[in-house]
Amino acid sequence: MRLWSIHPKYLDSQGLTALWRESLLAQAVLHGETRGYRNHPQLDRFKNHSAPLTAISLYLNGIHAEAQVRGYAFDKSKIKPAGQVVSLTVTSGQMAYEWQHLLTKLQARSPALHETWRNIAGPEPHPVFNVYPGEVESWERL
Repeated sequence: MRLWSIHPKYLDSQGLTALWRESLLAQAVLHGETRGYRNHPQLDRFKNHSAPLTAISLYLNGIHAEAQVRGYAFDKSKIKPAGQVVSLTVTSGQMAYEWQHLLTKLQARSPALHETWRNIAGPEPHPVFNVYPGEVESWERL
């Protein structure tokens, strides 16, 4: 499971589709609708948020918005309603780590997209995240 902190616009079609599927799974976990992945470290930032269900809903809305830009037919009705507007935080170190991780994936899977993004020094975060200085997050598996 990879719940990217970077903006979904950087993902190739395979990555965006996987992110949608894995984020829906994360939503199910946070709602107690499945037993699998309950202790996955990628969920920690949502579980530790003061409004985890709202945070995952807003995260999914960001993915859905990117899917709409691309003309994909992701079913928005699968996103549970968010009761308020919240944000999450992510460190600059985590963003840098994820960016390099994605570039490696794109180089192998989508070379043309890799060429498009490879010279960007720092990607934008997913719209639900605010970036602050720091190292790679403690929940990341290095």
